[in-house]
This record gives sequence, C-alpha cells and structure tokens, in this order.
Amino acid sequence: MFTLTHTDGAARRGTLQTAHGAIETPAFMPVGTQGAVKALTAQHLQEIDAQVILGNTYHLMLRPGDELIARRGGLHKFIGWNKPILTDSGGYQVFSLAHRRKIKESGVEFSSHLDGSPHVLTPERAVEIQANLGSDIAMVLDECPALPSTVQLLDRSLEMTARWARRCRDRFSAIRENSPDPLRQMQFGIVQGGTFLELRAKSAELTVSIGFEGYAIGGLSVGEPNETMYQVVEATTPLLPVNQPRYLMGVGTPIDLVENIARGIDMFDCVMPTRNARNGQLFTSEGPLNIKNARFAEDDGPVDPACSCYTCRNFSRAYLSHLYRAGEMTGGTLNTLHNLSFYLDTMRRIREAIAFGRFEDFRLGFHRTFSRRALIS
Repeated sequence: MFTLTHTDGAARRGTLQTAHGAIETPAFMPVGTQGAVKALTAQHLQEIDAQVILGNTYHLMLRPGDELIARRGGLHKFIGWNKPILTDSGGYQVFSLAHRRKIKESGVEFSSHLDGSPHVLTPERAVEIQANLGSDIAMVLDECPALPSTVQLLDRSLEMTARWARRCRDRFSAIRENSPDPLRQMQFGIVQGGTFLELRAKSAELTVSIGFEGYAIGGLSVGEPNETMYQVVEATTPLLPVNQPRYLMGVGTPIDLVENIARGIDMFDCVMPTRNARNGQLFTSEGPLNIKNARFAEDDGPVDPACSCYTCRNFSRAYLSHLYRAGEMTGGTLNTLHNLSFYLDTMRRIREAIAFGRFEDFRLGFHRTFSRRALIS
C-alpha cells in the first residue's frame, strides 16, 4: 500500500494507496473535526489540492452518530468528499476530559461534553465506530497521559496501549474477514512513551510486533520544548518499518513540519492553520502575519506576494483586516484558504526537494525566510 520512491537523508517521499485514491507523502491533513474543515467546503478543499482530511471519531460518534452515518453510506458520501479520510480513535478527546472520564483495562467510561450522557469507549468499539464511518485509515485506541508524567506511569500506560492495540487489531481483522463487503481500511498503531527514549523504544517494539499498515507517534506537541520533540522523533522513526508510513499526530507549526520530515515523518495533522486563520494569524513565506494589526488597515498588498492562492490573487491585506474587525465569516474563509494553501504548497515543495536531492537546502532556506518577519518586527 505504501511505496517509498525517494530518500534524501532521513527525509522520505512516497505514495500511500487508499480505497479513495493515492496520498503523496510527505502530506499534511487538514482537520475536519465534525465532518467539516472549519470555514471551508469540500469544493474549496478540492481547489487547494488537499489530498486527505482527518475526521474526529469522538465528535462524530456523539453527533450525529456513527450508525446514522453508516446508514447514509459512510462518511465520504455523508460529507461529499471523495478523497481519502483518516479517522482518529477518539482517545485523545476522551482523555482530555479528565473530570469526565475513568480509565480501566476494559476501556474508558466517560460522559458526553454535549449532554452529560454516559458512554463506554473500548478498543473494540473504537474499531467498530471507524468501520461504520468507512474511513480509509483508522487509528487504534491509545492512552495519552499528560506530560510531565513519571517513568512508572508512562510505562504502565504504554503497556496498556499495546494491549489495547492488540485488541483493536483482532477486532479489525474479524470485521475484515467476516464482512460481505470487505473492509478496505488500513489500521495504524500508535507509539507512546512520553519524552523517555527507552520507553519510546519499548512501545515501538510492542506496537510493531502486532503488525499494522502504518505507525503513528503520539503524545507529543503537548507542551514539551521543540528540541525535545525533535529528539524523540529522531530516536523513534528508525525503530519503525522503513516500507510503511509514519504519522506524527497533532503537529504542528510550519517549522515543525520541516524539522520532523528531516527526521523521517511522512504524515501530519494539526488544527493550527485553520484555528489561527480564524484568529487573524496568516502564515507567509516570511513568517506569521497578524492581519488584525492596525498597520494593515490601509495595506493594498496581498497577504503573501509569493503565494498564488485565491485569497492572495484577489484580496488585499486591507480588506482582510476589515473583514476580521467586522467579524465577517468571509474573513475566516479567506484566511483559512490561504493558510491551508500555504501548508499544502510547502509540502508540495518539500516533496519536490526530496525527489531532486535538495531537501537540506530547502530546510535551511525555509528557516531563513520563515523567520525573517519575526526578526524585522
């Protein structure tokens, strides 16, 4: 399913074949929490060449419900998106509700943030929900302890995550073998272990021994220093199979993407480009730009002269500044179109650089130009 086509140092370029088309890697996945990337339509996503989006299992199971979506023909048909979808397991969202959940070996008991209704999410149920959604890539249920945590707590947690992963795989295999309409999903395992390299190595060994179609690194970008994140990724990626995709969950800034691709990561997701767009921060080739700043009120230039997205081709900083100040929804749409275009175009340029053996030049140049605005201001 995954073909590695080029390498440049630890950076990799490849193609991941799914039931709904190919994903060229390295790839960034816009986050569609409730079956929608905020402020955009599926047509917008097609126009900016998004290859794959992420759906949130926790939110979709609560509203409108995975069985309702299954009766509608699955998540692709329900949301009008005919390209690949990755669904998370819902674990991170459940574990973030510390006052609403109770973790047991059997799974997690929690109360809905919507109406307080009780629910139980087991490894098997997480697999069944994602089978109902019909996503192309399904994640196993894992535990993501808060950092900092002790070695002992993280060790116990990663061992339970490995046991849950085995249960997820068993249920996944049973559904695939017994369904009259064969499940065409892939399933990714998740490596945990906090910032302790020896625990990451243990978790990677346990997870890889189960056998998945791909592997994710979870539990990072939760407050640790960037250099610590990079160190963990650099130590973990060599422990994962070379011929299968590697996904770093919930990361991150443009610099984080570049640095973790340099350490062997193939796939990313993060709410940053969409959330920051709605808050008035736009990413440019020279660094972040805060459109709400007064100095842009009469600036007739595009957000980024180097960008060819719809927003930059047609609208000025002055207009976007006005939309933000006026609270107009159109501003959120135009800002989001730009930010995601910037992220996706950066990934395209990285794929080209890897193919031509120029990734290190790209990495150094990206650091110089992306940091320029911060140095100027």
